[in-house]
Amino acid sequence: MKRALITGGSGDIGAAICLRLAASNHHVIVHANSNLARAETLVQEIRSLGGSAEACSFDVRQTDTCLQALEKLLADGPIQILIHNAGIHSDAPLAGMQPTQWKEVIDVSLNGFYNVTQSLLLPMMATRWGRIIAISSIAGIMGNRGQANYAAAKAGLHGACKSLAIEIASRGVTVNTIAPGIIAGRMTDQVFDEKTIKQIVPMKRAGRPEEVASLINYLTSDEAAYISGQILSINGAMA
Repeated sequence: MKRALITGGSGDIGAAICLRLAASNHHVIVHANSNLARAETLVQEIRSLGGSAEACSFDVRQTDTCLQALEKLLADGPIQILIHNAGIHSDAPLAGMQPTQWKEVIDVSLNGFYNVTQSLLLPMMATRWGRIIAISSIAGIMGNRGQANYAAAKAGLHGACKSLAIEIASRGVTVNTIAPGIIAGRMTDQVFDEKTIKQIVPMKRAGRPEEVASLINYLTSDEAAYISGQILSINGAMA
């Protein structure tokens, strides 16, 4: 049973990923920052379905905090699957964007990727098997009005993952990026109504978190061992 850490695991997409990986017989570590209670509820749901899971809480923006938390997790063995799903929005046109809006969004998505991934690499590489997947966004590919900070953070993940994939390809570890479009959930439902979705998505609907989770489940399998350094879009033909 491989151990999988999902950052931002208490959110809509994160929860779907946790449930899917647990169903594939992985021990799932559900990460949360401010929503630890939601993560613990998800852990109980996974266990009730016969899966193996635990919850953890730390701020991915804080390098020292991450290191301490990950050292505790690694004491139980290497983490061979990492899904970096943590991310936040703080939207505004760049001309009116505050420095804190720029910094906080990049800190969570991009600096958080470094803070979590770097400590896990050597133990993962030592097993000669690993899967690292960063959750990006269509905004990181196409850009989006009012999201220069978010798009910059997600586009940064693309370069980081492509570079890391090359660095560790010979160690049996793959590194990929998933770029979802409009995916149904608490955050999306507040922004897009059904009419707007039908106008901008060729498939005329929002994606489901379970569809993202299914793609990730495949990429974490042995069947996907030759897929690395890729940006895979899942967006209903938006781009």
